[in-house]
Amino acid sequence: MNMNICDLINRIQLEVGEPISDALVTTTDISLWELIWGYDTETGDYSWTSIIIMSMLFILSALTVYIFIERFLAIRRALNEERDFMAKIKEYVNDGKLDAAKQLCTTSDNPMARMIEKGISKIGKPMKDIAVSIENVGKIEVYKLETRLSILATTAGVAPMIGFLGTVLGMIQVMHTMSNEGVEIQSLSGGIFEAMITTVGGLIVGIIAYVFYNYLVSKVEKVIQKMEGSSIEFLDILDAPGK
Repeated sequence: MNMNICDLINRIQLEVGEPISDALVTTTDISLWELIWGYDTETGDYSWTSIIIMSMLFILSALTVYIFIERFLAIRRALNEERDFMAKIKEYVNDGKLDAAKQLCTTSDNPMARMIEKGISKIGKPMKDIAVSIENVGKIEVYKLETRLSILATTAGVAPMIGFLGTVLGMIQVMHTMSNEGVEIQSLSGGIFEAMITTVGGLIVGIIAYVFYNYLVSKVEKVIQKMEGSSIEFLDILDAPGK
């Protein structure tokens, strides 16, 4: 049976008992801040689940930024090597000016200088002992550089799971509302918003932490390469003919 639009509207109005314009669901605009904290337009309250989950994500994001900046500055300092450092060390060692070589290492605040300083202090002992001493200092320096990087790695994995936890809790709220009140878009919107926004927040924090972690790890590897190169060059200086 064919029915035009006017007949369809009239039929709906008769069944609903009120003009169709009044029966339509109205929407309320909410700000991004209210959306983040799980504001429910139906009750006018904030969801405690969203507040807890999003607070955790904000703390993790702040911690991530702090660790990245602090480690970035520390690694950048480690990469700053005095110009012609190894050339000067070679000259001092060949001339027997070990005190001057140690002083140069002391004034150069980087892992390479501390490794070389340890090696200079062991001059006169077997090469194997010198190499082991330098290696041990290198391990300590690498450990210092990698301090707190594990927190970034943990955040990269935990943040999305926290966001997913918010999603699950939000969907539980949706199911509870459906069982008590039936399927009504307005009553379900709060739980759906809560579920989606926590997932997005968790993914954003996790992605940022993952990128920061991998960037810093690549910088640490660059420092390690410089440390290895400096230690090999120093041992070559000591093992040169005539030494």
